[in-house]
Amino acid sequence: MYLNHWGFQESPFENVPDPRFFYLSKSHEEALARLIYAGKMRKGGAILSGEIGCGKTTLTKVCVQELSRAEFDIGLVVNPRLEPREFIQEIVYQFGLNDVPDTKVKCLHRLNERMIENMRANRETILIIDEAHLLSPSNMEEIRLLLNFQLNDRFLMTVLLVGQPELKEKVQDIPQLNQRIAIKYHLEPFDYQDTEEYILFRQKRAGRNGNAFSPEAIERIYDHTTGVPRSINNLCDLSLLVGYSKNEKVIGPNIVESIIKDGAIY
Repeated sequence: MYLNHWGFQESPFENVPDPRFFYLSKSHEEALARLIYAGKMRKGGAILSGEIGCGKTTLTKVCVQELSRAEFDIGLVVNPRLEPREFIQEIVYQFGLNDVPDTKVKCLHRLNERMIENMRANRETILIIDEAHLLSPSNMEEIRLLLNFQLNDRFLMTVLLVGQPELKEKVQDIPQLNQRIAIKYHLEPFDYQDTEEYILFRQKRAGRNGNAFSPEAIERIYDHTTGVPRSINNLCDLSLLVGYSKNEKVIGPNIVESIIKDGAIY
């Protein structure tokens, strides 16, 4: 509705994991570097944790884009809340293996064959599990067993676990798995500077020249959202809509405050 009014070619603050709109804050840049390092250096396991709405899923998609398909064989599981046999079958399916076996043992044999093929072709096998905090204790044990696929000098698979903060506690409760997690990183919300740059970055990416938000409005947005990207998107999107309905040329703090007081943003 408001795109033409503000000079956008597309919506700037959609809450979808679009890598084109991924902003590298200091914390996000560090997280991305660690995930890529874990994959390239065969570190076995890695954990990326973060609060709801901090951009973990988008960061995961960017990580996949950064890893060449010629050098990496990547399977991405986005729904880990499955029975153990279904969980292993889903992993097999996400690696693009046809005719998924009907038993867990056969699935594990297929995965082992795939990892050996990748090793011989100088490709790394990487399994990414999003929403990993939803993993059951049984499926945590399956991940531990997957990390047992190794030779004397290397892991045959790298597992990247991405989820909310409770993921770290779940892994710590399984010492045998925790010992195989070489890299752990907690993704922090934006600070004020990153919030300011993020809002401008998303507008430019959507086709606008210049900032539609006044400095005072950005300060109020940061105070209310505490730098959580998803909350920033919601508040900015509604601010642009309200500003359009009032035929404003700049989003001031009064517009942001009115949305907060209306209870439209939590």
